[in-house]
Amino acid sequence: MNINDANGGFPILVAEDDPVARKILKRTLITEGHEVVSVENGRKAFDLFKERFFPIILTDWMMPEMNGLELCRAVRNHQTSGYVFVIILTSKDSKKDIVTGLTAGADDYVNKPFNPPELKARIKTCMRILELERSLKKANENIRILSITDPLTKCYNRGYIMDRLPQEINRAIRYERALSLVLCDIDHFKKVNDTYGHQAGDKVLIEFVYSIKQSIRQELDWIARYGGEEFLIVLPETGPEGALIMAERLRNTISKNKFIVHEKAFHITSSFGISGFDSASSDEIISSEVLINVADQHLYQCKLEGRNRVKAGFVNKDISLTFNDKRSITDE
Repeated sequence: MNINDANGGFPILVAEDDPVARKILKRTLITEGHEVVSVENGRKAFDLFKERFFPIILTDWMMPEMNGLELCRAVRNHQTSGYVFVIILTSKDSKKDIVTGLTAGADDYVNKPFNPPELKARIKTCMRILELERSLKKANENIRILSITDPLTKCYNRGYIMDRLPQEINRAIRYERALSLVLCDIDHFKKVNDTYGHQAGDKVLIEFVYSIKQSIRQELDWIARYGGEEFLIVLPETGPEGALIMAERLRNTISKNKFIVHEKAFHITSSFGISGFDSASSDEIISSEVLINVADQHLYQCKLEGRNRVKAGFVNKDISLTFNDKRSITDE
């Protein structure tokens, strides 16, 4: 989430019942490059906040309908996409009042009538804190992405499968949708490494994943490295018949790709084992292990029958198709 606007300012929500003070506040903040939305009481401020996130709220303490402390508590109890820095404007300056305001959820306070340079300085302090929070969230997100990504092919890794696949299964069952898995394997991959070297093998893996990513639906289907040269493709909203059609198209595309290493050109082939279910008509116990095992059995059958083919099936009903193109790795 980018909380800054194009000019480097922040969206600020102002709640102030005095129209003159509200106008002065708005003008002061706008001159600093901030986008300012102002309302006359805490109730309107909170209603607006529920519709749109504001990282900074500047609120008067004493207001009709909902005062500043009540607004603070409401904001703190509302789930937000980021931290909200709340500054209370108040003429109450006793230690007890300050503690009361901070306890209600305020981060800072400014005495009324406010001094513009002081207000600007406090807003800048607030901005530094929010930027630090934003940087920390970005760093944590980068770490999370690295933890679920295969470093070579840049697709997801096996840890992601174990975490995400059960969620996909539960969702399909809950909404009575179909779900398919495609377990694919590069045929005779060891021969690629032995003949052309491991760098060539890495190139094959990278381009293999790229070809798959180009063939699946963005933002819905996903691919993860299951291990070695095996990859798992997850196809929500897709039965095994549809997965079979997609896998055969992908098998054909991959077999036609040409790899060039040290001025030598070669092709690879791949095998695809597919499993899936339609939860609306299945009485079977569905789990990640069951789906992967069924896909693995179909992949194993592809290997036994000569590779470079596709086999698919429901977890409780066999549907299979074999392609007899026996070409594997060949030099040109």
